[in-house]
Amino acid sequence: MDRLLVAAFSFPAVVFTFLLVVVAGYWLLVALGVSSVDAVGAADPEAFGLGRVPLSVALSMVTALAWVASMLGDVVLGSAEPSPLFPGVVVLVVALAAAVIGTRFAIPVLNALLPVRLDLVGTDCVVRTGRVDGSFGAAEVTTADGRTVLVQVRQAGDRPLRTGARARIAEYDRRGGFFWITA
Repeated sequence: MDRLLVAAFSFPAVVFTFLLVVVAGYWLLVALGVSSVDAVGAADPEAFGLGRVPLSVALSMVTALAWVASMLGDVVLGSAEPSPLFPGVVVLVVALAAAVIGTRFAIPVLNALLPVRLDLVGTDCVVRTGRVDGSFGAAEVTTADGRTVLVQVRQAGDRPLRTGARARIAEYDRRGGFFWITA
């Protein structure tokens, strides 16, 4: 365990360790309902060639894969002690390149697993955040094949919906990247 910590906090892995902590914090905020999956980047992930995969998911994958690759690079260098600068920079660049390539291969698989947004219109959902109003909210939808998906939702109304409330998806807002729901 000590060797893992030394490796994680030595160059070059420390760069990705820091980013991994940031990513973990971001996903904690998403899980708590403070942030949304689509909060990072454009509302249209297709602009980045990601299909339906949110930019935050792709960046998280790049970070995690780069961290693993840099840790493996440290093993290849032969020790968990701080690497000399030149080999460390090489490992940093190779780890980042391997992570981007790995994520590029994973994106089509993730797109196959994610439902098409328009297919969800007309289905029932359950609110999973503390509230759903005109500017914030997330709900869980069960797709036709039985998978559950967490989607960003909004509701036009005076009384926000609370956790556990049932609603129906009325339409998809392409500009905002979320669904309008009705109680």
